[in-house]
Formats: sequence, structure tokens, C-alpha cells
Amino acid sequence: MKPLARQALLTGVAGLLSVQVWANSPPAELRVALPTAALAGQAKLTFWGLDVYQASLWVAPGFTAAAYADHGFALELVYLRGFAGADIAKRSLAEMARQAPLRADQARRWSDQMRALFPDVKAGERLTGIHQPGVGAGFVFNGQPVGEIADAEFARRFFAIWLSPQTSEPGLRLALLQQLTPAAGAVTTP
Repeated sequence: MKPLARQALLTGVAGLLSVQVWANSPPAELRVALPTAALAGQAKLTFWGLDVYQASLWVAPGFTAAAYADHGFALELVYLRGFAGADIAKRSLAEMARQAPLRADQARRWSDQMRALFPDVKAGERLTGIHQPGVGAGFVFNGQPVGEIADAEFARRFFAIWLSPQTSEPGLRLALLQQLTPAAGAVTTP
């Protein structure tokens, strides 16, 4: 094998190994919030041919998709392009309302809270939502806490964007849940 070809092969193998290690190890901030978390699945969201983010779902033992709001878990988004935090909040609210109507006061309050918490993101930056059953959702940006929304209904509706059978991205949902066993009731189809 020629030196250049061998170097390319070794570089490729090293890259695969580093992705494998990353894919199976939760980020440091999740080791505290969800010490027994395991990767349930990963998926890339592409919209009109543009890569938006890589999503990873980290779940605690016993997690089931049908009762996701009863469990602690984290959804990590690694953005593949830049977005304004206000646009992330706007899109999140639209997706929440798409599944079931929101009251005007509820929509206004949640929009204000998300706009206050969600930072502008650049390609390669991470925004992670941590579901706290019966409490709400905490948010972490690049490993640093940015705040929480202490509203269990908000958390249920927010994470439904990805985990509800009524999601606008059913393929993404199935990929996020791919490593859970159907026998445990993890994956529910619409």
C-alpha cells in the first residue's frame, strides 16, 4: 500500500473510532443530570437539502417512548449551521402548536421564555434540553447551563416535537428511538 493511501486509511479509521467513542459516551453535563443515561439513537435533520442539526437522545433505564414525559432524558442538538436563538424559539413554538393548539397566553409565555434562554448558535455548537419529569426542562449550551423552564406541560409539549408520534419528522423520531427495544414499548407508530 502506498504511504499516502495508508495514511488516508488510518485517518479514516481513527475518525470512525473517535465518532464511535463520542456516539456512545454522554456529554459531561449529562453524566451529572442523568448518570445512567445511554444513547437511544441519533439522527440528522435535513430541511430542503440543508443539514440543520445532528440529534442524539440520551435516556435512563426504563425509558419508553409512549410515556416519554414520565422519564428523565436529554435531547442533544449539534447544529450544522448557524441560527438566531429567536428563530429557534419561533420554530419550536410553531412545532408545539402544530401538534395541538396553544392558548394565546401560553404561547406568549413560552415564546418569551425560550427567546430568553436559547442563544444564537453557530455550526458545531450544542444545545441540550434535559427533561425533568413533573418539573420542566433545563437547557445547556456547549456544556454550560443557560436556564430552565419550570413547567411540566411546556416540557411535555417541547420534547413532543421529536418524540411524539405526531411529530412532523417521523423518520427522525424513529432514528432517535432506534436502540430501544419494541418489546419494552419504546417505539410507538402513529
